[in-house]
Amino acid sequence: MIESSPEPPPSADLIRLLFFGDVVGEPGRRALSDALPDLKKRLGADFVIVNGENAAGGRGITPKIAIGLLRAGAAVITTGDHIWDQGEIMPYLETEPRVLRPANYPDGAPGAGSIVLEAAKAKVAVLNLQGRTFMGPLDNPFLAAEAEVARLRAETPIILVDFHAEATSEKIALGRMLDGQVSAVIGTHTHVQTADESIFPGGTAYLSDAGMCGPAESVLGRKIEPVVERFRNHLPARFPVAKGDVRLCGAVIDVEIATGHATRITRLSEFVRCP
Repeated sequence: MIESSPEPPPSADLIRLLFFGDVVGEPGRRALSDALPDLKKRLGADFVIVNGENAAGGRGITPKIAIGLLRAGAAVITTGDHIWDQGEIMPYLETEPRVLRPANYPDGAPGAGSIVLEAAKAKVAVLNLQGRTFMGPLDNPFLAAEAEVARLRAETPIILVDFHAEATSEKIALGRMLDGQVSAVIGTHTHVQTADESIFPGGTAYLSDAGMCGPAESVLGRKIEPVVERFRNHLPARFPVAKGDVRLCGAVIDVEIATGHATRITRLSEFVRCP
């Protein structure tokens, strides 16, 4: 069962983007795949982006899982710091441009960090970036964003940025820098949905973190007990993906087709009961 209130479809001069935060393990990907066709129809979404960062057992993504999410209705799959955790994804990224890795990896990394696709109403660009604060030492995401956004804007003004980062300040700073240049900057990685959705003065929609698509009774999608024990005794432990009912978190963004400016951003939180 999905608990949600329907939203009116956007007018003809708007395109509605539907974004989902980090998919966690089998419970998250199954719930999202099952719910996505109905959600897309009910919300009037024109284009769906899914962060598949933790879809494979909580770490990374495989070609099979990516294919399943694309078939369920995702137009683009973004990722983050766990993109290389499943080795089989490396050659797949060279053959499937709809699955992105962060654009600020050094030259020579498999795959690409952005894509432009033709949707029914307009071309939509998606850019995937990864932060550096409290994370791995990648190339500067701010400089990468400047270069990529300039290139993408030559094709379309409708650009969504998934900024996979730990620090809220880094996310806000990137959003402010790109205000007026992209349609939306949506943060991922922390698995906790924030309540700071807004539209900046230049017309860019912003949310510090979309949250996760994963088990509701968990610690960031993992079983509660081993995580608690890890904090209690600081001993090595495995953190299996939790079971049970799932919460699908993300955002719905309405964007002017002519300008690429966002007119509305709404947080999405759908509770899905699982057998």
